[in-house]
Amino acid sequence: MAKVTREMVEKSGINVDELLELLVKNAAAELTTFYYYTILRANLIGLEGEGVKEIAETARIEDRNHFEALVPRIYELGGALPRDMKKFHDISACPPAYLPKDSTNVTEILKVLVEAERCAVRGYTHICAMTAGKDHRTYDLAQAILNEEIEHESWFSEFLGEGPSGHFLRRGETSPFVSKFLR
Repeated sequence: MAKVTREMVEKSGINVDELLELLVKNAAAELTTFYYYTILRANLIGLEGEGVKEIAETARIEDRNHFEALVPRIYELGGALPRDMKKFHDISACPPAYLPKDSTNVTEILKVLVEAERCAVRGYTHICAMTAGKDHRTYDLAQAILNEEIEHESWFSEFLGEGPSGHFLRRGETSPFVSKFLR
């Protein structure tokens, strides 16, 4: 734990225990989403599914990166991940992104994907609001993740016909906003 780091965040007026709870729950959401997206991506088959598969894969890898980027900050602030993976899964900030009953229905898979991203956008927006101007490092990290989650939501919502987003699939680069936290 970085003792002065935690002390400074506390002095800024943030309840560090509450912040840590949010960070751990969001880390759980990222790791479980990585797992569930693996299953969802595997079921994106056929002419319709293949068009979504690459985007789902990018979101899946970036969610893993989000988990990897959150872990150091959790420990810097004196927190820890639960020792039990089942407990970790169950405290996730977002509900499981289960494969729909009709695993061949690409529209239903897209609805699961977009709802998972919307939950993430809400969670990181909350962390940004809590840390803005107070905990610069956590704010910067949460904002970087938020930027990528917004793009994920935009990609999936376009496939659902909710309108254009102006976002394009990244070629050859994943986590452009979060990558600086992965070094």
